[in-house]
Amino acid sequence: MAKELTTREDNYSQWYNDLVTKADLAENSAVRGCMVIKPYGYGIWERMQQALDKMFKDTGHENAYFPLFIPKSFFSKEASHVEGFAKECAVVTHYRLKNDPNGKGIIVDEDAKLEEELIVRPTSETIIWDTYRTWIQSYRDLPLLINQWANVVRWEMRTRLFLRTAEFLWQEGHTAHETKAEAIAEAEQMLRVYATFAEEWMAVPVLRGVKSPNERFAGAVETYCIEALMQDGKALQAGTSHFLGQNFAKAFDVKFLSKENKQEYVWATSWGVSTRLMGALVMAHSDDNGLVLPPKLAPIQVVIVPIYRNDEQFDQIANKAAEIKQSLENVGVRVKFDNRKTHKPGFKFAEWELKGVPLRLAIGPRDLESNTVEVARRDTLEKETLYLQSIEQKVVNLLEQIQKNLYQKALDFRNESTYKVDTWESFKERIEKGGFVMAHWDGTSETEQKIKEETKATIRLIPIEGQKESGKCIYSGNPSEQRVYFARAY
Repeated sequence: MAKELTTREDNYSQWYNDLVTKADLAENSAVRGCMVIKPYGYGIWERMQQALDKMFKDTGHENAYFPLFIPKSFFSKEASHVEGFAKECAVVTHYRLKNDPNGKGIIVDEDAKLEEELIVRPTSETIIWDTYRTWIQSYRDLPLLINQWANVVRWEMRTRLFLRTAEFLWQEGHTAHETKAEAIAEAEQMLRVYATFAEEWMAVPVLRGVKSPNERFAGAVETYCIEALMQDGKALQAGTSHFLGQNFAKAFDVKFLSKENKQEYVWATSWGVSTRLMGALVMAHSDDNGLVLPPKLAPIQVVIVPIYRNDEQFDQIANKAAEIKQSLENVGVRVKFDNRKTHKPGFKFAEWELKGVPLRLAIGPRDLESNTVEVARRDTLEKETLYLQSIEQKVVNLLEQIQKNLYQKALDFRNESTYKVDTWESFKERIEKGGFVMAHWDGTSETEQKIKEETKATIRLIPIEGQKESGKCIYSGNPSEQRVYFARAY
């Protein structure tokens, strides 16, 4: 099966597309720009959801749901917000179909035009803040900490499965606070939540920082972000958290009676991650043999493959496999026994390797006699023989090792692919080779835009931690207070 994959070296983009489809994660749908997430891919997304949802609730947030359709007039209330999303909006103009009088199927009923067009949500700030106006009356109603799991539509024509599709799944948190300081603390807290999830669950190391004004979320005062580096040297924005100030509160007249008995506007945040994380997971760890999944997110952590010559041997092995499966499940391991008689062991090995299952256990007649099992690790492709005594602890330990190894391998790659440059010529040369490039920037949008136009590199983030380092902008030569991270990106 791996032979059907394009190699990363030959064509990284095609390798990614091949892998997503051949590993049964997703496929293109009949609707242009939209995808079908298949059961195996959705199983990974469910694991992501469950982990994140617990982290949200542990930090005091509750889930709710808001409408898919947003009145067009709502978008005009926050000028920078509508400007940021106007070109990506899908618009509903009519509410009924009818039979074509010429007998050519179904057509839109021209007499069924909506009085006000509806926007299919590209994000929910407007509909949520219109709702919050009725929910928030007093400081006693604050903070309001709400999250929503939903789908959104941003009209994209040049799409790639998971990374950029017209419709995608995500979560979006929207919170209201009594003070500016509380709202900023919330935005920073959620960035930490995302970073923890990326590193501890996805095994993907991330940089934390803020976006430049050019890259800021439409309508935000500050956008915090985490950035990951993929194996081809391109950056991928893995999550964002926004301090919205009072922009949306003023646009939708969301006020509260303060402790001093004064009417004040609330302070706001929003934050979100999407199925784009699935793309990051694939590109950060996988190899030319297929997916490599971190055990914490793998739908199947261990697959047991029987090796037999006849039905009698199969029955004996199946009984032992059932015992192993039960003992591993008792300690929380997700196990599958591949008992298909229609496929040979070699096919099964290749299939589960392609799908990235962290551990494969192979059991044959000799293993029954010696009370052993052959274990193959997906991350290193190493094999060893284990005795079945205490197999539970051995497997748990191996899964923990794989999780740590994937993170360390990705961290080593990022460290080896991060460079400091001080001249325009060295910057251009380094950007061509990929990776993060730390360089001085004079802080102006004009310089940032010129760099983007000439190199296709963007400022991925401005570090929020670490020492300031004065220098000269690589492009303009003007003074700079600190280095920022540049990269070409998805």
